[in-house]
Amino acid sequence: MEAYIFEWLNMFFRWFHVIAGVAWIGASFYFVWLDNSLENPPQWKKDKGIGGDLWAIHGGGFYEVAKYKLGPESEPENLHWFKWEAYTTWLTGMVMLWIVYYVGAESFLIDNSRMEMTQWQAIGAGLGFIAVGVAVYEAMVRSPLRHNAKLFGLILFGFLAFMSWFSHEIFSARGAYIHMGAIIGTIMAGNVFLGIMPAQSALVAAVKRGESPDPKYGAFAKLRSTHNNYLTLPIIFIMISNHYPMTYSHEFGWLVLVAISFIAAFARHFFNLRHRGVTKPSILVAAAIMLVILAAAMAPAKIEAQKGEAVLTDAQAVSIMQQRCTSCHAVSPTNAGFASAPAGIVLETAEQALAVTDKMIPALQTGYMPLGNLTQMTDQERQQLMVWLSK
Repeated sequence: MEAYIFEWLNMFFRWFHVIAGVAWIGASFYFVWLDNSLENPPQWKKDKGIGGDLWAIHGGGFYEVAKYKLGPESEPENLHWFKWEAYTTWLTGMVMLWIVYYVGAESFLIDNSRMEMTQWQAIGAGLGFIAVGVAVYEAMVRSPLRHNAKLFGLILFGFLAFMSWFSHEIFSARGAYIHMGAIIGTIMAGNVFLGIMPAQSALVAAVKRGESPDPKYGAFAKLRSTHNNYLTLPIIFIMISNHYPMTYSHEFGWLVLVAISFIAAFARHFFNLRHRGVTKPSILVAAAIMLVILAAAMAPAKIEAQKGEAVLTDAQAVSIMQQRCTSCHAVSPTNAGFASAPAGIVLETAEQALAVTDKMIPALQTGYMPLGNLTQMTDQERQQLMVWLSK
């Protein structure tokens, strides 16, 4: 019953997390597009302090949007703030992190072949890992380094690449990816909570006092918002990566994450430039070429029986799966962490296994399955099953 309850909690908070994330990322994309698409307003608007405006049509109606250069003459009666999308996404993400990776640390977070840890040591390492990542970013963004965009981006990218490598040294492959996502997600939520909201509060306070707002507050908030914009596509990839063990369980999974994150952020740059009237299709072409090269470099080697190696019979293959796989992949799993077979894959018969060959071979090749190798599957058994599945 406990596993059943956690499965429902997992489903609910994952659903909630995705909904909140769509709202947050959608708002982020919209406002960056809006800011980059503002046009030079007529003089009568400039006289009111408006720095840019935009006309749009949507849902059967015309919209006129104006952005003040600093602030309006008086505080609007109804001022809409955008923050709960970010906070809700982060909160539901942390709940999911706890439910899946901390409660289920032995299955999803700990890999004793990398580092032996107890459940609470793994939880402490995970939270500490996130805290260090966010602390380094905050130190950077509050330093003079933020004024040099290219150098800032280069150093931040290098730091996150190092953290990706380090995460794979201490956590399971899947746990490493999700903790990189937790760092990026916390940085993004922190940008809202620690930077954007205080800056906006300062702007509103100045308007209330009848003063002209200090432009540094708006500039700092926009900088953090821009950082969030470039981090959106990498974190969306991490959110879906658990469905693709070929990425995180690759021999160089940390480098795969670095490469995909760079390609995603680079592709995002195309759209940010386009919103400002600068169209460079070469960016998208280059991003696509890099992705194809990465996919080719990651392609698995052909599976062949070793010299003198006999191919398993169906009965022998089923025997191995009963020892190593069916504690989870059964109609009624005996693993306390599962109320039903993961992804609906049942491996109690040869026919059931052969029906999901395309899923089993990558999982065996990458070492993703069994989770955390809790059932101690040997390399020889892994090889024998892959040859049997490929026959």
